[in-house]
Amino acid sequence: MILPPARLGMLGGGQLGRFFVSAAHEMGYKVWVLDPDSHSPAGLIADRHLVAGYDEYAALDELAEGCAGITTEFENVPAETLDYLAKFVPVRPSAQAVAVCQNRIAEKTFLRDHGLPHGPFAVIRGEADITAANAGLFPAVLKVARFGYDGKGQARVADRAEALHAFHQFQNEPCVLEKMLSLDYEVSVVLARDEAGAVAVFPPAENSHRRGILDVTIAPARASVCQQDSAQEVAERIAQALDYVGTLGVEFFVCRGELLVNEMAPRPHNSGHHTLDACVTSQYDQQVRALCGLPLGLPRQHSPAVMVNLLGELWFENGDPHGHYREPDWSVLAAVPGLRLHLYAKHHARHGRKMGHFTVVCEDAVQAVERAMAARQAIGIRDE
Repeated sequence: MILPPARLGMLGGGQLGRFFVSAAHEMGYKVWVLDPDSHSPAGLIADRHLVAGYDEYAALDELAEGCAGITTEFENVPAETLDYLAKFVPVRPSAQAVAVCQNRIAEKTFLRDHGLPHGPFAVIRGEADITAANAGLFPAVLKVARFGYDGKGQARVADRAEALHAFHQFQNEPCVLEKMLSLDYEVSVVLARDEAGAVAVFPPAENSHRRGILDVTIAPARASVCQQDSAQEVAERIAQALDYVGTLGVEFFVCRGELLVNEMAPRPHNSGHHTLDACVTSQYDQQVRALCGLPLGLPRQHSPAVMVNLLGELWFENGDPHGHYREPDWSVLAAVPGLRLHLYAKHHARHGRKMGHFTVVCEDAVQAVERAMAARQAIGIRDE
């Protein structure tokens, strides 16, 4: 075990890293963060912030020498970086597991090869692959294999001609072509797995998106018990097949009642933010525990909860990116019973940037949704 007051390392300085730092501090650890942004939210509260790129080996050496264990909050940290650090210090999750999750081609192939439920897809490495793709895939979504998130690096395509155009727009980067599915709704499962293979699974959450970015999470999901059990079981199978150690997020589409894996995130997940306020143990506590070899905490959710993301457009008058910059009126949220506001201390707001979130916790699930949606409207979030 890695016990307090040991020093832990975090690759990535965003809000997920910030919550990890807070959780580790509460448990008595010190944390060093490596992130190239001098204003990174996690770096602001870390015991030390190494302002460096993920491929700067002098900084990696310093991190490895100074820390007893290292983890990541960002799936696009190069797997080679994790592999290098693992030569000197425990790194969880492993480079091998992250490599599968950070590349959509590897991810889809992994799901197919392990008999896990997924939607129809084709690997696109060149124009010939689009020409040869099954006509039944269209209409489809073309997604770059690497560095796509929150709707970036994706294009809806009605036919081969549009797919070719989008492929060229993506600079002929390797992609996956996924059949566009008719969705009932979307759910996600966040779990933690330790080195011995023990798993702690949070109840599935129900998600809705706006412009490709998570908007609202309702936890637990309003799905049938059978679907919830199935989602948890598939997520556990994924963690086992990856030999995963750490906190893992698995996103699912529900299509005509059938669960299909959409994506895997080798880190805490945006849809797990509610665990900070509504669960015995948060997803960030579990990340610390898994990294340090401590027994995993209870994932039990003690109260229904609804999480709402706060994006950068709220900081501009009428959501106009060229309009007057101003701080939202947080007093309207402070007045809502059971609401907890979490702001990420990001240096500046911009459209689509996750600046914070709030979670409404309530004894009654229906009332939690009603209060959260009313608060969402009151702070200025408009449906499109």
